[in-house]
Amino acid sequence: MGTVSGAALMARSLKTQGVDYMFGIVGFPVQGVAAEAQKAGITYIGMRNEQAASYAAHAAGYLTGRPQACLTVSGPGVIHAFAGLANAKENCWPMILIGGASPVYQNGMGAFQEERQTELAAPYCKFAHDIEHASRIPFYVNKAVRHSIYGRPGPVYLDFPDDIIRAEVDEDEIVDAPRVPEPPRTLADPEAVEATLNALESAERPLVVVGKGMAWSRAEDEVREFIERTQLPFLNSPMGKGTMPDDDPLSVGAARSTALREADLVVLLGARLNWIMHFGQPPRFNKDVRVIQLDIQPEEIGSNVAVETALVGDGKAVVGQLNRALDNRQWFYPAETEWRDTLKAKAEANLKAVQPMIDDDAAPTNYYRAFRDIVDWMPDDAIIIGEGANTMDIGRTQMPNRSARHRLDAGTYGTMGVGLGFAIAAAVTNPDKPIVSVQGDSAFGFTGMEIETMVRYNLPVKLIVLNNGGIGGGIGPLEEGQTVPPGILTYGAHYEGMLEALGGKGFYVEDPKDLRAALDEAMAFNGPTLINVPLNPRAGRKPQEFGWLTT
Repeated sequence: MGTVSGAALMARSLKTQGVDYMFGIVGFPVQGVAAEAQKAGITYIGMRNEQAASYAAHAAGYLTGRPQACLTVSGPGVIHAFAGLANAKENCWPMILIGGASPVYQNGMGAFQEERQTELAAPYCKFAHDIEHASRIPFYVNKAVRHSIYGRPGPVYLDFPDDIIRAEVDEDEIVDAPRVPEPPRTLADPEAVEATLNALESAERPLVVVGKGMAWSRAEDEVREFIERTQLPFLNSPMGKGTMPDDDPLSVGAARSTALREADLVVLLGARLNWIMHFGQPPRFNKDVRVIQLDIQPEEIGSNVAVETALVGDGKAVVGQLNRALDNRQWFYPAETEWRDTLKAKAEANLKAVQPMIDDDAAPTNYYRAFRDIVDWMPDDAIIIGEGANTMDIGRTQMPNRSARHRLDAGTYGTMGVGLGFAIAAAVTNPDKPIVSVQGDSAFGFTGMEIETMVRYNLPVKLIVLNNGGIGGGIGPLEEGQTVPPGILTYGAHYEGMLEALGGKGFYVEDPKDLRAALDEAMAFNGPTLINVPLNPRAGRKPQEFGWLTT
């Protein structure tokens, strides 16, 4: 029947399992793997850094619903990609890291880039294993994909030694593994569904928190039906944004702190009470708050705060259960309540507080004024990538999403440097959508050379760098002889010039009145663009009621 190489068998097995994209950097011993992936119909994107490649792979997994691959060389290449494994683990996004390795017959001899890769990868993975024989490649790829998307999704690792990559295997020795079916959509206990609706009917100040678990589950239709039928106020988590449109009249995102602090019943739909939600504890939450939690992982139930009712199961299926249970009830939250009045008043007060900054045409500009033009310009179906401290945080409040899985940012792990990898993943997997990445100058610098990747593949990503010359905040130009403070970057650095030099189009916008014209020109350009907007180095957020990380 003939033979097949380990590299070709890996590519064939990945394609069978729905892996359509591979991001990586070739070198010893994986050159042949990337070439075979292309022959098998997998889109290979050669990146400039394994860290960015691993970020791209798990963003692509989240966006497509199947784990996508990151390919690295042995030793340092694998280690560099661990940043993506860790981020994928905390974000609960699927990916497969395939690490080249030194030959098995040289194990323990001090081989080139020899490393305990599987052992080191394991803490960041749901599944990690060596491939010890080429004929077993289909088995291990099937197992890796199943672990990656069944239950709570996450990353997996396969160690691929040089001699296994180059091995020739008789076709009749290979047992091809079937494609892993889509994850089963498990249902919650029907009694818990009824208890949830009973609790909602008894609440005076209810709040629904929509997390990215709902976006991953493709539950937007069910969530929208549930909110429309119940008329409950809701809050999207940072990457739950768009599962319910941010500009829906029932959204209380503009009154987030008040909504969380004063709600007497919180329904968590695929959201976790971790640091992003202030652990569900005072002073950010009511000390007597009642919690209903929907999560696919039983161990997450009751984390940090005891729950009144647990809805364990798949987000799409369980919210569907809630909707069908509502068929037997004629209940919705009243249109006129003191709770709604409180939230509306707070939202209006917050808007009033930032309006002067939105209207300020002074140069250099501030965040809110820059976002005013960005929001007016941005298409409704744009996939938005946000990164940077103030840039990301303010952008979450100012840039609305109307569709699920159209917002990517630093996420649960708070990882800086994800932006360009995420933007590349979004552009490759969604070539019909505008991709807009808004970053701070510090965030851009982590993986800035990926702009060459964008030019090479002609990815029409629209990059906007809000540049304050610092990490978190800047101080402006340094005086001669002044010691450079630890968090200070070059003020006014021309990052747009880097893209221009590589073949893209760059803009440097000093006057905010010129920003909209630059944005329009960037969108019309068929390729990557970078708009560099110097900010007032002392520009920041509106005063916050609570300090950062307050529980």
